[in-house]
Order: sequence, then structure tokens, then C-alpha cells
Amino acid sequence: MTDEATAPSDAQVKRFGFLSPMLDSALSEMREFSKKKQDGIVGEMKIKILNRLLTEIKEILANEESVAYLDLLSEEQLPQNSDAVLVLGQFRAAMDNFSKRHHRTVGYTSIWATQEWIAENADYEDEDDFDE
Repeated sequence: MTDEATAPSDAQVKRFGFLSPMLDSALSEMREFSKKKQDGIVGEMKIKILNRLLTEIKEILANEESVAYLDLLSEEQLPQNSDAVLVLGQFRAAMDNFSKRHHRTVGYTSIWATQEWIAENADYEDEDDFDE
């Protein structure tokens, strides 16, 4: 059971909703670059764009254990395409875990168990509607 203290807020879920496809797009693009040239260097502008995205994702995942393993791309030592794919893949896995951890099935509907939802639906706490 996710408790209210560790659950995401509605605002975090909203940010998650628009950052997740952006991460998927970035990961897909970097995979394509990596297929063409694994050891190609990621440009400074791409790193700034990616790090802006990754920084916002880290803020959403701040209370997750995985956040300690999520690093931004180095702006000083320009990473190779394959390094960027690895970093973006770690962020994708952390986001997938976050989503799985904070989703619940209530009735036949999958919902985010947010702080607000938990506060409004405290009666579901002891029912079988919450999957652990």
C-alpha cells in the first residue's frame, strides 16, 4: 500500500504524463544516433536539452530509491551516443517503476494512487481493491 507521505501529488502525475513521452522520444532518437555511430559525441545543445528533461524527471522521482542512481549527462566531458542511451534507459526504467509502484486497480480501473486520491479515499485502504 502506498501511503500518503510517499505517494506522488496530482501535480507530479501531471508532469509525469507530459515528460514520459518526451523521454521516450529522446531515447528513441539517441538509439538511432547510436546505431549509426556508437562512439559519436553528443553535442552540447543536445546535452542541455536532455539534461533539462532529466532534471525535471529527477524532481518527480525525488522520493524514489532509484534517484540515487540517476545521473545527468556531463556537459564538461561530452558523452558518446551509447552513454546517452544508457543514461536515458535508466531514467525510463525508473519512470516505469515509479508508475507501477504508484498505480492501483480499483474496481476494473487503473488509477494513480496520489496523495490527493488517498486522502479522499481512505476507506479503500483495507479493501481488496488495492493491489500491493
